Amino acid sequence: MDPGETDDAYALLAKGELIVHARALQAAAELGLGDLLADGPRTAGALAEAAGCEPGALRRLLGLLAGDGVVARAGGDRFALTRAGGPLRSNHPASVRSVLAMDGAVAPLVIGATGHTLATGEPAFPQVMGRDFYDHLDARPEQGEVFDGAMEDLTRVVAPGLLAVSGLSGTERIVDVGGGNGTLLAEILWAHPGAEGLLLETPRVAEAARIRLREQGLSGRCRAVPGDFFDHVPEEGDIYLLKWVLHNWPDEDALRILRSCRRAMAPGARLLVIESVVPDGDGPHPSRAMDLAMLVLSGGRERTRDEYAALFGRAGLRLESFREADARYGVLEAVPEQVTGPRPTTPG
Repeated sequence: MDPGETDDAYALLAKGELIVHARALQAAAELGLGDLLADGPRTAGALAEAAGCEPGALRRLLGLLAGDGVVARAGGDRFALTRAGGPLRSNHPASVRSVLAMDGAVAPLVIGATGHTLATGEPAFPQVMGRDFYDHLDARPEQGEVFDGAMEDLTRVVAPGLLAVSGLSGTERIVDVGGGNGTLLAEILWAHPGAEGLLLETPRVAEAARIRLREQGLSGRCRAVPGDFFDHVPEEGDIYLLKWVLHNWPDEDALRILRSCRRAMAPGARLLVIESVVPDGDGPHPSRAMDLAMLVLSGGRERTRDEYAALFGRAGLRLESFREADARYGVLEAVPEQVTGPRPTTPG
């Protein structure tokens, strides 16, 4: 056998083993290891006692995390959190603990059913759980809270880049459609003191947003209202935001959401769609893993710039620009197509 063929085989095996490395990170987040190591090194035994683990098993998990650079030996059996592992801490400014914990809660539910998706083209989550993902979150509030926390953490990580490229100066009224618990909208309102906000969400999430916005001292400038973005979006905005909404849905459902936004938009209003846009060609990009994950989870998809432009066009919108916020996410800006006669008032 050619030595190069052996190298190729081992390279594929290493890629297959990434699932073990991912699960180790998720377990570290679930156990709160970042918080347990926040004040300095601890022995594997002390960590196991605090986390409720068997010491030998946890020591082996720590060995894998050390090999990945998340923790480091600090002499003997003591382990310390590295700078690279810092975002495992709940209070880290770029914390992703909740994101990894959510991944750990969701992935085992669907990963074994990926074959169903590949055979049928349908999401696996309803096949496994008996209901779609968002109905599941409503029925299991404790998992809904994990999801909300994950979206809050991830939003906080990407918010600076999004604010830098979104062109929001001079904005007066922002409608955040499906805006979660208000983390991004709060960041925008703090950055633009003259702006006001309105957040549309499901009843469960809208209530969480009201609480968060009140805690942020923004109740006087922002409201959170319950509603269904498939049917109606408030007609109050200069700017409409859709952050990580459209990728949850197949094209026809995404089109319904865009048409709801279009009906609400007055001349001069802008729609900002924040997503991970698939680049042309076959080079590596985070959107490619997310694309398959969304298919398995909800039947959604990531899209190229041209695919978004086509979807906008079907909704009576025109793609004006795409600006990258960071290596993962970007902002697509769309405006209403010029039409004669009154603004559309009935679903298309």
